Amino acid sequence: MRTLAIDTAGKSAGVSLAVDGQIRYEVFHHAGLNHSLVLLPAIEAACSHAGVALAEIDLFALTLGPGSFTGLRIAAGTVKGLAWAAGKPVVGVSTLDALAYPLPTGPDEVLCAMLDAQREQVYAATYRDGEDGRRERIGPERVAGLDELVASLPSGPILFVGDGAERHRDALAARCSARARFAGPLYRHVRAAAVALLGEERYRAGESLDVVRFSPRYLRVSEAERRHSSLRESTKND
Repeated sequence: MRTLAIDTAGKSAGVSLAVDGQIRYEVFHHAGLNHSLVLLPAIEAACSHAGVALAEIDLFALTLGPGSFTGLRIAAGTVKGLAWAAGKPVVGVSTLDALAYPLPTGPDEVLCAMLDAQREQVYAATYRDGEDGRRERIGPERVAGLDELVASLPSGPILFVGDGAERHRDALAARCSARARFAGPLYRHVRAAAVALLGEERYRAGESLDVVRFSPRYLRVSEAERRHSSLRESTKND
């Protein structure tokens, strides 16, 4: 199976190409560039360096969210166009699942993946490794303020990862004390390679998306939608 995976859910953009579970190519952009400017050239480079033509791709995988509204739309639009033209399946992966995937944890340690959601909030989910060694999400994905999130965390050691954890590192350390540990900079952003491997796993388990109808998973309304709703409510009250 040849899988092309992309992630533009956050400040970084990544593309990876895997063949039968082996990563052939991965590129990561974190230079403040518009994702729409780097994504298609990165896909072309992935196919060229991996020796796989775009027409030979068997599966497209992408991060569905949560994350940047603009970034998620760019990924969805790109994958829909490529997959529809090729007649190939698409599988979606949670951005938080992909963020948590590559990171080793200690014994009895819970992993908390956090993305900066702005407005003093984070997108977050918690994970634990099962007895079979597979990582399992142990709570729902959520958008929350820091105090609300910390209050919901299970007891015991916590490993924090993601740009949300980096932004709130001091506050998390103060609230969680000695049980808090933080992942290093290599794990701060989503790896497109993780999206490819998770995507293959989920496709083999029978998951796929409707290429035409699928949409990103935002967890909250956009700023524009929030303002429109507030304006409509204000007009109604007048």
